[in-house]
Amino acid sequence: MLSAFLYFDLSFMVWYLLGPLQVQIAQALALDTQQRALMVAVPILCGAVLRLFLGLLADRIGARATGLLAQVMVIIALLVAWSLGVHSFGQVLLLGVMLGVAGASFAVALPLASRWYPPEHQGTALGIAGAGNSGTVLAALFAPALAAAFGYQNVFGLACIPLAVVLAIFFLYAKDAPVEVPRKGLADYGRVLVGNRDSWWFMFFYAITFGGFVGFASVLPGYFHDEFGFAPKIAGWATAACVLAGSAMRPLGGVIADRIGGTRSLQMVYVAVSVLVAATALGTGGAATTVALFVVALLCLGAGNGAVFQLVPQRFGSDIGLMTGLIGMAGGVGGFVLAAGMGVIKQQSGSYSIGLWLFAAVALSASLCLVGVKQRWRMHWAATGTARV
Repeated sequence: MLSAFLYFDLSFMVWYLLGPLQVQIAQALALDTQQRALMVAVPILCGAVLRLFLGLLADRIGARATGLLAQVMVIIALLVAWSLGVHSFGQVLLLGVMLGVAGASFAVALPLASRWYPPEHQGTALGIAGAGNSGTVLAALFAPALAAAFGYQNVFGLACIPLAVVLAIFFLYAKDAPVEVPRKGLADYGRVLVGNRDSWWFMFFYAITFGGFVGFASVLPGYFHDEFGFAPKIAGWATAACVLAGSAMRPLGGVIADRIGGTRSLQMVYVAVSVLVAATALGTGGAATTVALFVVALLCLGAGNGAVFQLVPQRFGSDIGLMTGLIGMAGGVGGFVLAAGMGVIKQQSGSYSIGLWLFAAVALSASLCLVGVKQRWRMHWAATGTARV
């Protein structure tokens, strides 16, 4: 569990690295708002797509070996960016593609932890392992300040130091659970998608909770800078407060879902998020009020992430590896759409409000969709389990 958490935590730190550095990189490379948004969205999308392939690889060579290989690739990419420099929009997008490998750690860390625990503790176990998204806090807290002191390109080299430490810990202590893991291929992904409505529902629900979390985490440094004139370091600290709330709440969200049921938790999350994000879209509060609203909104989204993965092992116990990859991919795609979409809307309309209203509406629609599926879930596939739906 510790190895999975640390691997996930540091991987998320570098996956998110371009987010808190976006203001400084955009100024250095003369990027407009839309280009800046695409820069922070590319790692999210690449991480989402690569999760499928890392999930397949983990089934074949084991989650431990896959995690080691992915971590080495990320360290090499960062060292190249540090030594050669990042001097153009194209080069920073290429770096974002490589950082997507770190985002794909989701498909390694969660199965590595999940396979050690019984169904009634899956929400708690996956919540703890999934709390590795707290790595976004480390990036938001330290990356802008380090960039101000040493230059943003040197941050890429400095990030390799903790990555190397965690790589050593993962090598020494990570172990694959002593359970049989059937090898699966792309056809198996098709099998769990074709004609299976539940797969699509889970992907949709996670695209909002995790997509909202990682999308806002990437958008907020630029949002706080544009809307309130925050310096990069202050924008990073404000964002860190938001993502810390969401990261800390993920394991608690799993515990709460174990107690009161995942569907009930999710429904409360979506209603709360729609209200909170709509309140930020109104733009009537000052900087402190807006930061506070986003802190609570990301806290709720973090709880929703834990609730989704409390439900997944109950429905897809034999296909947990497949569904972890698919649902994680959907979450990343949701984050990409949010981050890139907010940049496009800001560039074209001059305001973030339309994007915020749209996200609030989608969250509310997810709550209404849950009303339609939760009773069927409780009647059909929850009856054979011991955990609460």
